[in-house]
Amino acid sequence: MEILKNMLGLGLMSGTSLDGLDMALCQFSSDGNKWRYSVKKCITINYTDLLKERLKNADQLKSLELVQLDRDFAAFMADNVNHFLAESELKPDFIASHGQTVFHQPDKGITLQIGSGAVIAARTGIPTVCDFRTTDVALGGQGAPLVPIGDKLLFNNYAACLNLGGFCNISYDYDNQRVAFDITPCNMLLNTLALRLGKPYDKNGSSARDGFMVDALMAKLNALPYYAQIGAKSLGKEWFDTEVLPLLDVPGTITEDLLRTSVEHIAIQIGKVLTDNHIASVLVTGGGAKNSYLMDRIRWHAPETMVVIPDDATVDFKEAIIFAFLGLMRLQGENNCLSAVTGAVRDNIGGAVYL
Repeated sequence: MEILKNMLGLGLMSGTSLDGLDMALCQFSSDGNKWRYSVKKCITINYTDLLKERLKNADQLKSLELVQLDRDFAAFMADNVNHFLAESELKPDFIASHGQTVFHQPDKGITLQIGSGAVIAARTGIPTVCDFRTTDVALGGQGAPLVPIGDKLLFNNYAACLNLGGFCNISYDYDNQRVAFDITPCNMLLNTLALRLGKPYDKNGSSARDGFMVDALMAKLNALPYYAQIGAKSLGKEWFDTEVLPLLDVPGTITEDLLRTSVEHIAIQIGKVLTDNHIASVLVTGGGAKNSYLMDRIRWHAPETMVVIPDDATVDFKEAIIFAFLGLMRLQGENNCLSAVTGAVRDNIGGAVYL
């Protein structure tokens, strides 16, 4: 199929940490050998307190309430897209929306990201691609992570790409194949603890710096069975709620100590992956890249790896950029999900298209 050139796409990303809706308006072009992109405009839209609470508890809703939230969240996205585009005076050729993950249990063949593509397309008048994970899960894959093909084609100046979002995931080339997986919980863990201090997040890791190690908690975190798994693997909120959250109830321990221990745990797990795989350089993006204490500890545990934090737009919007790119590949009929990464029976083209 002929490569689509000079396509303008709008990527929408809503992650597990519920930091807000990221929008990245991107121009993509290709000479047939290499893809290039430029970000025309990007913004993060904060959720209202009510919407954030509904999204946070979406997995507890009754079926009709969940369907209503699917529609309401899509309307929220569409209305903000319209406002965003009215200010930019640009109209993209397509929208690509990750949606908000409510359930992700690929071992049971289940994954659900809400935010109806039909509603977005209807309210914006722009073709919309969504529901990127279900085809891969139907093919026996994890349906995650999805960004590695974007890492490979758009950010290949680095040996690896590390994203510090709600969960931490990494991708890199090994034996001429892209390898990618979730390493550990990241902002979901740190933000959960920061909320106990009345803060949405621990800015620069300042509270963690003030804490002390809790050795018993560290031992339990490092012993989580997930870390011993090999092959394609991914994490979800259900896993965090059942496996990690109960470990944080440590009587007689202050929150700063829990934060200190959690930061060190995250850094240990990331450092192990970087060191064991001899990663020479890594591009770090996501909210966790702004946590200077966490970054210090990662560098400590991976001293041979050059850790690169890029410009703010790339740090904050890399996933939205890549989802716009995944939407472009879907419209082009190109594989945008790698079986080497997800464990599916074959590479596949993920995404439902609403015109």
